[in-house]
Order: sequence, then C-alpha cells, then structure tokens
Amino acid sequence: MMQLLTIFPMLQYDFMRHAFLAAVLIAPLFALLGTMAVNNKMAFFSDALGHSAFTGIGLGVLLGMREPLLAMLAFGIFLGLVITKVKSANMVSSDTVISVFSSAAMALGIVILSASGGFAKYSSYLIGDILTVGRKDLWTIGIVLVAAYALWALLYNQLLLLSVNRSLAASRGVRVMLVENIFVIMVAVAVMVSIRWVGILMINSLLILPAAAARNVTSSAGSYHWTATVFGLLSSVVGLWISYSCSTSAGATMVLTAAVLFFLTYLIGKSRK
Repeated sequence: MMQLLTIFPMLQYDFMRHAFLAAVLIAPLFALLGTMAVNNKMAFFSDALGHSAFTGIGLGVLLGMREPLLAMLAFGIFLGLVITKVKSANMVSSDTVISVFSSAAMALGIVILSASGGFAKYSSYLIGDILTVGRKDLWTIGIVLVAAYALWALLYNQLLLLSVNRSLAASRGVRVMLVENIFVIMVAVAVMVSIRWVGILMINSLLILPAAAARNVTSSAGSYHWTATVFGLLSSVVGLWISYSCSTSAGATMVLTAAVLFFLTYLIGKSRK
C-alpha cells in the first residue's frame, strides 16, 4: 500500500481511491464494448446513446423520479433498439441514421429539461465527474462489467461473424437481430450507468479511442480485446493521475491521454509497414 501511495499520492483520499477503482473497472468494460463497436462499424452508436441520456433524464423529471438512472436506462435501451431496427432496413446509411437519432434525442432532452427549469441541475452530465463515485456506484459498475463479460463469452463468435458479414452470419445459423439487440442493450446499460462520471461529451471517446489504438498495433482477433483493455487502463489511470497533479477535469484528461496513446500507436503501426 505504501508503494502505491508513493506512486499515486492521490490514493490517500477516499474519493480518489473510489475514482481510481472506478477507472480500473470502467476501462475493461469500455474496451470490451469498444472493440465490438469498432468491429461492427458502430463507432458513433455509443455517442447517440450518450446524447439520449438527456431525454432519459427529462422523462424521469416528468415522471417525478428522484433518481433518473432508471429512466435513462429505459430510454437508452429503447432508442438503441429503434436505431438498430431502422438501420437494418437499409433505407439510409448507418451514419445518417445514428446522427439523426443522436441529434433529435439530445435536442428533445434539452427542451424537456429547459421547460421544467431543470437543465442547469443536470448540465454536469455533459462532462461528468468521476470524483463523485461512491461505494454503491462501484458495485453497480462491477456488476455491469461481470454481466458484459459473461455475455461476451457467450456471444463473441457470433458477434465476430456478424461484424464480417450479416448474410454470412445468418447463413451459419446466427440469429442476427437477436444478437445485435443484445449487444445494443449491453452498450446502452454500460453507457447510462457510466455517463454520470464520464460525461455525455466524453463517453464515446473513452469507448472508441483505446479500441482504435489497439487496432493500430494488432490485427489479431485474439489479442485485439486484451490490447484495448491495457490501453484503456493506461489511459484511465494515467489520465486520472495527470488530472490530480494538474487540477484538470478528470474525464477530459483521460480522453486526451487516450488520444495521445492513439497517435503514438498510429506512428508505431505506420513505422512497421
């Protein structure tokens, strides 16, 4: 413990220990979902779900709920399933569908909250604050992490095949819509549970950047996820330490650390070719 305190003096404070543990739990969760999102060309999907958090909060306020998490989860899952349904119809491109729903959900949430006078109260969700994580929150993140990895173990091969070709996956007996919907629900739950600490504006970056950095240095499906997990842990822990040392926003500093890591791995990957 003393050695850890020497390296990370921030751990002498309870709230920083909670933030550190949250970063260690969130990093592998985001790495798991990020690699799946990148493989399935859904990099902007989590961003749309993040933007929908405002609508979930607004609906919670209208329903008189003290804790908006349940409303956020319900609306996030609903929106994710709707996006998947519309996207599978192949009427327009995936990016267009996601952008339309993302913009509409963000605007609707702001309209509802501003009409009820509650926008200022919930504007902290934009950037998040990992320093507010408590013990109960850590248990929640841990449960979501375990559930996500259990589903990943069951569905990994099907998701991987689905990312290659939907028609091929269907011909091999994969229930395409069911598997996609389960993945969407996984992402929605992880995003909504974490968004209070990571922030609407930051969450997509922390999901995608470690996965993108891992893709720069490995093309192996077997090592891709674990490389992304290591990069995610480095970004989160080092970013949190820099944030503490420089008194900067924790979420933004973690994202910048992940971005630096992405560019470094890009240069490394390019030098190998």
